[in-house]
Amino acid sequence: MQTISLMRGPFQLCDPCYAIVVSEKLVDARNFAADHEALFDHICPNCYDRNRPLIDDMLGSSE
Repeated sequence: MQTISLMRGPFQLCDPCYAIVVSEKLVDARNFAADHEALFDHICPNCYDRNRPLIDDMLGSSE
């Protein structure tokens, strides 16, 4: 399990998703991802579910 930073807080990723995010250069040297929408397109369903409250907050969900 790896943690990256987003504008609204920490975001946990499994090791394979973290490797993809790093290889696609979606995070900088400080592990900060500026483009959260691109990040959300590259994560697995488990990572999506694990971070659901943060994702909903960032996408403006009212649920």
